[in-house]
Amino acid sequence: MTGQRRALIIGGSLGGLFAAHLLRNDGWKVDVFERVAQPLAGRGAGIVTHAELFAALRRCGVPIEDGIGVEVQARFTLDASGRTIGEFPLRQTLTSWGKLYALLRDGFPDAHYHQDACLERIEQKRAGVTACFADGRRIEGDLLVGADGIRSSVRSQLASATVPLYAGYIAWRGLVDEAAVPATLHAQIFEKFAFCLPPGEQMLGYPVAGAENSTQRGHRRYNFVWYRPAAEETALADLLTDEQGHRHEVSIPPPLIRRDVVSRMREDAGRLLAPQFAELVKLTEQPFFQPIYDVESTQLVFGRVALLGDAAFVARPHVGMGVSKAAEDAVALADALRSEVAFDQALQLYQTQRLAFGAAVVARARHLGAYMQAQIKTASEREMAERYRTPAAVMSETATPHSMWQTS
Repeated sequence: MTGQRRALIIGGSLGGLFAAHLLRNDGWKVDVFERVAQPLAGRGAGIVTHAELFAALRRCGVPIEDGIGVEVQARFTLDASGRTIGEFPLRQTLTSWGKLYALLRDGFPDAHYHQDACLERIEQKRAGVTACFADGRRIEGDLLVGADGIRSSVRSQLASATVPLYAGYIAWRGLVDEAAVPATLHAQIFEKFAFCLPPGEQMLGYPVAGAENSTQRGHRRYNFVWYRPAAEETALADLLTDEQGHRHEVSIPPPLIRRDVVSRMREDAGRLLAPQFAELVKLTEQPFFQPIYDVESTQLVFGRVALLGDAAFVARPHVGMGVSKAAEDAVALADALRSEVAFDQALQLYQTQRLAFGAAVVARARHLGAYMQAQIKTASEREMAERYRTPAAVMSETATPHSMWQTS
């Protein structure tokens, strides 16, 4: 290839922006295409950071300041009465999707970030790749990166057999403004990474950046994630049905969740959770839930197209690595393309490296989520999963760095 190479990034969330920054820094002409017409800022909730995430941000040229997140020093587990039954020292920085998105988006030129761009099909020739959009645009490039998430339109065209597989449980999520948290509750839980383990379920929470991505004391938020079993054809189907009786196929927008569903969830919180968590659930203005899925690709490169982030692999949130893995994918792709090998060989190098890692992360997440999944299975499967249910095991294995991973 001669002249400046051009990369087309499909998906304008965090994975796409990491790839866009890194390739642009290496001299590529880069355009990002996001199917959503509205600004993405403000989406998502809490994120556990890892060293690899910070390394990727530095490679992108994004300044890492003290206010990038909220630091905690330890984890602890509460029983149903609110008593501490376990502690585990672990220093971590916790942030929010919105905070990271703002940092990456602000550093990328508006002229090359295109919203309301719905990909219809991909055309490839030996000399290049063309992205064809619903509005009639045909954009040519040397490389197309599919970074368009769990329901990737890129993946669906090139690897239609790779689909999200429901894990058998959901995650209720919520954010509570620090200013709304009573002083006594704040002192008990706000500055900590906390867990609660009701029968067959798991609750965790930690502080993150607040409105306008503020990490100043008094302006932060507390993020919680509550894993609950939900059989696909019964409980999940009911949860995904709105007030008008329409069943949503994959997820349901928070405002459309039925009031009785939210009311039952709050009642269950009061009955099952530590009082501290139950109060946080009560204080949450707009709780929402996400069905938990696995996505495991067997191929990441298709000619001049490469998948990364959630378009390639989706691991359950227990590993706390969704954003870090996407960032590492982008770094690996950029490094492969910088190597002194032919273009197709560079892409194959990327695929070899990230297939192995992605599969390991998915396997690790399945292991950590086995307890919730087992609740809709047999008694023997539930008993086996119970072995990994102690507070010590949960605190030492959930959302921890690679170096702390243990195998069973």
